[in-house]
Amino acid sequence: MRSRGTSKHDERAFVLSSRAMTPPLWAPWRMEYILGERQTECIFCDFASLHNHAMRDKLVLLVQPHAIVALNRYPFTTCHLLVSPRRHVSDLTELDPVEYTALMELLRLSVIRLRNATGAQGMNVGFNLGKAAGAGIADHTHGHLVPRWLGDTNFMPVVADVRVMPEYLDDAWSKLHPFFADLAGERAPAP
Repeated sequence: MRSRGTSKHDERAFVLSSRAMTPPLWAPWRMEYILGERQTECIFCDFASLHNHAMRDKLVLLVQPHAIVALNRYPFTTCHLLVSPRRHVSDLTELDPVEYTALMELLRLSVIRLRNATGAQGMNVGFNLGKAAGAGIADHTHGHLVPRWLGDTNFMPVVADVRVMPEYLDDAWSKLHPFFADLAGERAPAP
């Protein structure tokens, strides 16, 4: 309820000025992404053509004949996985039945392994089909597997539009790698 003598404009100005007073949160590692050269080729197609020894650097866990699973380099939370078809298509409807089945099976198996590796209490799983749906890489369809825990959200995304990652990507990759060892496909050597 608005107090007497204040307008909606005054309240909005207060909110904006209080946001301007928020101290900065330094994240210098983001400069690599911000200033880095934009990859002209598709990262998922690149994943499919990697030699085993290059997979760890690219955070790839497994490459199968029709599907790939890798850690997201810009995750929403620790151990955020990306599962994609090997073939470069922008929509699930472009996959033939064999490719679609292989993709969904790897997605299902990745959920099991992600839960076992992290003890996640929940999981967000989904595909953003097209830029309008929020796809960062719209030309090569891919699913997101985001492990969740009760109480895993905190004030940082709300106050500072920042996510706090409690684990380095390489540590997350090393933790997940053995959980995919029983699946057929190409992978990096064990850490």
